[in-house]
Amino acid sequence: MTAAAAHPAGPHGGAAAARQPFVWLALGMAAVALGGFARSYYLKRLFATPALPLVLHAHALLMSGWLSVFIVQSWLIAARRVAWHRRLGVAAAVLAALVVLSGAALTVLAFEREARAHAVGKFHYLLLINLVNLLLFAGLIGAGLALRVRAEVHKRLMLLAAVTILAPAAARVALLAGHAPLLQFLAFYGCILGCVLVDSLWHRRLHPVLGWGALVVIAAFQLSYYAVQRPAWLSFLRHEFW
Repeated sequence: MTAAAAHPAGPHGGAAAARQPFVWLALGMAAVALGGFARSYYLKRLFATPALPLVLHAHALLMSGWLSVFIVQSWLIAARRVAWHRRLGVAAAVLAALVVLSGAALTVLAFEREARAHAVGKFHYLLLINLVNLLLFAGLIGAGLALRVRAEVHKRLMLLAAVTILAPAAARVALLAGHAPLLQFLAFYGCILGCVLVDSLWHRRLHPVLGWGALVVIAAFQLSYYAVQRPAWLSFLRHEFW
């Protein structure tokens, strides 16, 4: 993440940062990630869940690292420490690329295991949804980097990217209330609309990047979910991979 113009930090930069909505939204995303993956990863020893393979640990560390950098980046801009924000932006971009690559690889490998067993499992459906999720994340990150000289646009594209990649965590939080797919999607959409609402109320206007961006993300998820429910989707997978 990079801002358009450098502003002096000032003696009260840290206090001012604490009052900025993007910092609190970033922390809220961390809470969603912790809540979603507490049982299976972050607090798994407390819940005695099965051990995870090394590749899943690597992906989890990349995701955690990217989200941590996003929080720091949000604070740096709120505190007007733009020079440090720019330096850390390189690491954020590299981590984002690694998140996409590792996420796509794990999704494809999980689907291939089901296909080799000739069993229709959850990754027959998550294959498309997860890849759409990663594609949206990559597209938003790429657009944010390309438009980094337009600070107001850039930071909202990065915010959308961050909340978009939280879809699996939001779905797992919803699983605590029930297993209906609708609940999982509503939990994720609630995170997106919460970001839009907070930003709109704080700035007293709906920024078009957040408005249109939220619509694109929600529409893409709904269309991908609709697609995997069609018999043609499973027929295609069986024909190509079984």
